Order: sequence, then structure tokens, then C-alpha cells
Amino acid sequence: MISINEVRETIQMISEANLDVRTITMGISLLDCADSNYEAFCGKVYDKIVRKAERLARVGDDISKEYGVPVVNKRVSVTPIAIAAAGCKCDDYIEVARTLDRAAGEIGVNFVGGFSALVQKGITPEDRKLMDSIPPALAETERVCSSVNVASTRSGINVDAVNSVARIIKDLSALTRARDSIGCTKFVVFCNAVADNPFMAGAFHGTEEGDAAINVGVSGPGVVKRALESVRGADFETVCETVKRTAFKITRVGQLVAQEAARRLRVPFGVIDLSLAPTPTVGDSVAEILREMGLEHAGAPGTTAAIAILNDSVKKGGVMASSYVGGLSGAFIPVSEDNGMIEAIRAGALSIEKLEAMTCVCSVGLDMVAIPGLTPLETLSGIILDEMAIGMINNKTTAVRIIPVAGKDVGDRAEFGGLMGAAPIIAANGFKCADFVRRGGRIPAPIHSFRN
Repeated sequence: MISINEVRETIQMISEANLDVRTITMGISLLDCADSNYEAFCGKVYDKIVRKAERLARVGDDISKEYGVPVVNKRVSVTPIAIAAAGCKCDDYIEVARTLDRAAGEIGVNFVGGFSALVQKGITPEDRKLMDSIPPALAETERVCSSVNVASTRSGINVDAVNSVARIIKDLSALTRARDSIGCTKFVVFCNAVADNPFMAGAFHGTEEGDAAINVGVSGPGVVKRALESVRGADFETVCETVKRTAFKITRVGQLVAQEAARRLRVPFGVIDLSLAPTPTVGDSVAEILREMGLEHAGAPGTTAAIAILNDSVKKGGVMASSYVGGLSGAFIPVSEDNGMIEAIRAGALSIEKLEAMTCVCSVGLDMVAIPGLTPLETLSGIILDEMAIGMINNKTTAVRIIPVAGKDVGDRAEFGGLMGAAPIIAANGFKCADFVRRGGRIPAPIHSFRN
């Protein structure tokens, strides 16, 4: 039974601390759309997405009105296209991207994810076709998001794939130059990508999933910050308990929304992803949580420890509230989407190297980091390799969503708009790594990957 105090507390979290359901994402399998005829395949993809998700946006809005919980985004993820379209006789997959974009527009969702390939151990001709299609496809479409998984704890790091995705990022930067290289914001490089992630740009519907699933992402940095204000000056045990209790309450709200959405859409409920995902809104910031914990800025000594505490406590609270916590649950640190992170960069407290250290213990990795457009290709590969190594060795998901902003340099500002916000251009390490990344091949899996 929910008490009246819990109802009041939830209302307060929504009205005063920016609690929301960040996304209801419907995962849809495209495996049954396989067809050697390219045009027929695209037709089947469009029809299935529209048929399965035609009520998704409306149901999200109805639940939001009835329960008073903001549902910010409604999204779709699909089977990685390099797998789903593998049987098609075609030269590229750009028409698939156009199809996904049209379907997303028809059903009223803001993003569709899954223009993706899984190449951690090797690259098939279909994977290569998909990867070659990413720059023109994302430059041409508005709603399509893409990801490539280039590493895993079980397989190691495919360095050839890393060098390929670095080139993809540079090409995307150039093709969307007129919009501050916004195409790069829709592309993510992964190690240990998960199949039930509801967040963009990295969402896809894994082959181990059913025909469809509802995965919900709940976010509440402002709620956590408000809770920590009430225990200002307390010891770390109290801090951890406070975050755990708050995460429990946030997850319960998400569970309610997720189960109701699944019931109304007649699609199985998948997972709740409890990620403290910030927005450009003031007060909805992970960096502000770190400041409330006692740091002058994100990036100050102690930042990695603070993120570790936050991430662990959020997960512990979440798993007590739901048996189906999944996705990338924890704390996100996207620079352009977090005003506190931007302030830390302006103050000189935060660098790529410090962000990388934080990713060892946070939910994902280097996210929405804007760097000079003239950053060398090999430097991009080196940055990606470092992040993939963190994920591989620590058996966790890590990702890179980095934006070399064409025509801009350190001190300039990139404007992306909406939830993606804006970001100051920060310096990449200027020392060379070309001879290292050009070795190519595959970095073997670590010794602890052998668990049979």
C-alpha cells in the first residue's frame, strides 16, 4: 500500500527536483523482416515499426497526464541493421536509414536506434557495408541513431574497427559541419554494449531479446541532489544510504510507468534503466551532485571516488525496487547535457583525462565531449582505444560519443540544441600516438575473460 506521505514526496520530486521518466523505448526485432530484395526489406521494416509502435507516443503522453509523471521521450530501438539486413542484395544501407527515419516520423518518436554493427571480433562484408553507410545516413536523417561495438571482455579490442570508427566520426563531422558537426552526437562507439539499453544514441534491440519489449529509462539527478542537501556534512555511510533510498523511490516511479506502458501496448516489460542522466536544465546535473558532496567542481581531487559512491549507491537502491533493473543503470556524465560539467570545464577543473578516469566507475564513458575539428584521426583512435580498454579490463560497458567540431577550436562553443545542449570545445592531448594505433589487428581478451 502506498502511503499519503509517499504520494506527497513523489509529487515534490516531480515539481521541485525535475524527476521524470526520461524515455519509454520500445525494442523491436527485425529478424522476421529478412528479404534478399532490398526494397521489400525496407517495406517490411517500415510496416513492422509502424504496426508495433503506432500507439507508443500516445500511450506515453496519456500515462504522463494520468499519473502526473513527465515522460520526456518516446523512442524505438531495432535489431542491429548489419544483422537484420544481411540478406539484402544492395550496395549500401542508406535507404534503410531513410526508412527508419520515415517510420519514426510517422509514429511521433524523437529517435530510433539500431543502425548498428557488432564487430568486436571481426568485420563481415555486411558490417563493413553498414559502417560505410553511417556518415551519409546520419547526415541525411534527423532521428536515426547509430552505434558500433568494437570491443568486449570476451573478445578483446578490434583495433582495425577502432580505426574505422575514428574515420566515421571525422566524416560525420565534415558532413554536418554547418550544424556544429551534430551528426557525431548520434553515433556511439561501445565496448560491452548491452542489448536492452533504452537511451540514445546507443540503443539497439539485441538478438537475444524477444519480438518486442518496453524498456524505460528513469532519471533524477535533481532529486538526488535535493536529498543530499538534507544530510549536508554527514559521513559517507549516511550519504550512501540517502542515495540508495532516493534511488529506490525513483525506480518505483519508473516501474509503475513501465508496467503500465507495457500493459497498454501489449508488449512485454523489459527493464528499468535507472541512470542519473542530466539535462541542460539548471538543477538537473550530476556535476551539481558532486558539488553537494563537497567538491568545488567536477574534476577536483576526489571526483572519481565521488562518482564511484554515487554509481554504486544508485544501483543498490534500484535493484531493491525492481527485479528487472538493467540497461546502463548508474550515473551518466555527458558534458554538453550537464551545466555543472560545462562550468567545471570553464573553470579549468575538467579535462578529457579526468573524464576518462571518471568513466572507470561511472555508467558509460566519454559522452558528448566536443574537441577541435582538426584533431588528428589517430588521436581519435587513441582516445577510443583507451576507453575500450577500461571497459574490457573492468568487464563493464564503456562508450565514446565524441564530437570533433569542424571549424572550431579550444575555447569556442558548439550548439546542438534540445536535450543535447551545448558544449565548450576542450583540448585533446596533443602528443602523437599514430605508430601505436596503426599496428592494427586485435588486442586479445584479458586473462579473466576465460570463465568456462
